[in-house]
Amino acid sequence: MKDARPTDYGLQNSLVHVLAENMRTQSEQSRLRLLETHISWVLLAGRYAYKIKKAVNLGFLNFSSLEARHYYCKEEIRLNRRLAPEIYLDVITIGGSEENPVFGELPAIEYAVRMRRFPLSRQLDKLAAKDKLLPQHIDSLAATIAKFHRDLPASDVKETYGTAESVSGDIAQNFEQLHELLKERADLDRLAVLRRASENEYAVCHRMLQQRVEQGYIRECHGDLHLGNIVLIGGQPVPFDGIEFNPALRWIDVISEIAFTVMDLLYHKRSDLAFRFLNAYLENTGDYAGIPLLRLYTAYRAMVRAKVSAIRSAQHGLPHLGASKALATCRAYLELAADCYIGKKPVLIITHGLPGSGKSTFAQMALERLRAIRLRSDVERKRLYGLGPLADSHALGGIDLYSAEVTRQAYAQLNVLARELLLAGYTVIVDAAFVTLNERTQFRQLADELSVPFVIAAVYASKETLRDRIMKRQQAANDASEADIAVMEKLMLSHDPLTPAERGHTAEFRNEGGGIVADEAGWSRLEQLLD
Repeated sequence: MKDARPTDYGLQNSLVHVLAENMRTQSEQSRLRLLETHISWVLLAGRYAYKIKKAVNLGFLNFSSLEARHYYCKEEIRLNRRLAPEIYLDVITIGGSEENPVFGELPAIEYAVRMRRFPLSRQLDKLAAKDKLLPQHIDSLAATIAKFHRDLPASDVKETYGTAESVSGDIAQNFEQLHELLKERADLDRLAVLRRASENEYAVCHRMLQQRVEQGYIRECHGDLHLGNIVLIGGQPVPFDGIEFNPALRWIDVISEIAFTVMDLLYHKRSDLAFRFLNAYLENTGDYAGIPLLRLYTAYRAMVRAKVSAIRSAQHGLPHLGASKALATCRAYLELAADCYIGKKPVLIITHGLPGSGKSTFAQMALERLRAIRLRSDVERKRLYGLGPLADSHALGGIDLYSAEVTRQAYAQLNVLARELLLAGYTVIVDAAFVTLNERTQFRQLADELSVPFVIAAVYASKETLRDRIMKRQQAANDASEADIAVMEKLMLSHDPLTPAERGHTAEFRNEGGGIVADEAGWSRLEQLLD
């Protein structure tokens, strides 16, 4: 029997289009659509989607043989069922002939991954483009990815995945492939500047990259966590289409994983949601130690997307308009990568106020506006005892999270974390009561030592408002804080008012009526202090 397997891209392309036409004719599928990426075709038919891998060898992936495509179809099912079991169904054969291909027939001349279809309009990149990506979507996604990462086993340190050398190789490969794909002198000049910036950042990160391997942060992640690979199902973001074709691209540092999502939110001009996602993930995992690598990985992820767009722009058969659009997208990602390497002066901001005053509300708004990282005392108190942000400490019995000793330990930890993040070049907001002058002085001294601006954000509300908010928070049980009215009254007694010297670098917010967001004087004062 003649070997009817598609041996090159041209034959395979013909087979896919015949298959689509046959399905359209035989079943009168008015909803049938054929989509194409740089490495696959996706046939949308009725309730299902069929993904067929292109017979290509791009260096970082090799689908050139039928056996390889079959293997990677099975890998795609295995890996993606971890996060999206409701989408990924099975691997289905395509038999018959090139002239008349049929799903489910043997012997197989091709394979496809069969998935449950979902509306493309629910992908997060589409929602972001229409300004329909909401804070609750971001919070849910962060919690999902944090749990996913926590449950993953670490790679064997004997493996080469995630090492400083492998990261260097991945970064270099992006530049080499882009250099071959881009033709205009301006693009090549920009690429050369980016390469030097990348090499400088890598040199700073080299030692930490290896430490992360030894500390167990290299895990079998999703690998391709940009917004186009996350879909809203039942109101919940569901990641799909993780990397199956190259284990080195999914056995990565967890910080590299979240850097992809952060980067793509920045690309979509949603820096507020980018830092909301980052902070929610960090509060869930406590992995602040990985933040010094974020700049390197965010720029690397932008380069990955630039490369993908450049490959697409150069593929045979793509209309001129499509090629121009892909090239423009490539350039936009290159610009974002360059922005990632621009150093920004960090600032240390601490809050000041009683439980229920709205310190965390301020900190959430400020981190989104300032691209900052928040450290929250209520979260770190619990982390001292191995508890998650929303865990109930009372279940452990006998622990007073707001005792003098636990408070001392928590503030000491906040100081250590703030130092590391400031040294990494990020603005830090320490969300804590800071009711005593001694607590505030320790952090002012930290700012002085590191030569960074120091700002106090003081948040005030009436005693009646404080009581009301605390009672509502306890009833909702959806916040990290367990400070009750007794804690509030205790802190009122130990409260040290701000000194005249402190007021010189304080922005005051009155959290009544319209709330913090409406306090224009407070925000104006904060901007003045930051300038």
